[in-house]
Amino acid sequence: MRAAYERTNPVARIAASLAIALCLVLTIDIVSAGVALALELALFLTLGMPARTFWLRTSPVWIAAPFTALTIALYGRTSGTVHAEFLLARVSDGSLELAAATGLRVLAIGLPAVVLMISVDATALADGLAQVVRLPARFVLGALAAFRLVGLLADDWRYLKLARRARGVADRGRLARLFGQVLALLVLAIRRGSKVATAMEARAFGGASARTWARESRWHGRDTVLVVVGFLVGAIALTASIVTGSWNAILS
Repeated sequence: MRAAYERTNPVARIAASLAIALCLVLTIDIVSAGVALALELALFLTLGMPARTFWLRTSPVWIAAPFTALTIALYGRTSGTVHAEFLLARVSDGSLELAAATGLRVLAIGLPAVVLMISVDATALADGLAQVVRLPARFVLGALAAFRLVGLLADDWRYLKLARRARGVADRGRLARLFGQVLALLVLAIRRGSKVATAMEARAFGGASARTWARESRWHGRDTVLVVVGFLVGAIALTASIVTGSWNAILS
């Protein structure tokens, strides 16, 4: 059985993650990011997501956060006691505090976006953007078609490589072989795009009349609840930052 959040509209998931991000970009401090991250981790435990799936899908965020913090620690704003200095790198109390806040904020913003979008189907997302957000159908359907065809590029690349090797073309230098294969892949992509565009026009995509949808995308009460939860997480984090005096506005 699917979890409750998996039955929400993809647009609601995007809105919830954006609500958290918009709140956290107003300030950069340890308290707001730490509180938001703690609340998010507590909410993740209620989703019933397998631990293996969670760690595999969110691993890029967990890897990016420490490297981001390290960069800020070495080259961030210098204040307070300087602990180490080498060339342009200078580690101080201020840069370490800023690094911790930045690392936590990367996790607090990145984790909800990844977790909420793990099980989103591209077609369901396109339906939601066109029917709920009312984005132009031509743009949404064109982007969906392009997304669907991205997976074919890997197959085309492999087939081109095998075909060129069978013809003896791949025996030249690596750089020349790479350039020729990229050019051939570009030609294939353009041809396929032209065929898809012709097929979509033949089916009246982009016409002046109002179109119908095979799958109806609706906004339910649970979608509103999800967005409200996202705003609450951000609001609680900002409130904790203001109350503790840790507020450090980015735009001041």
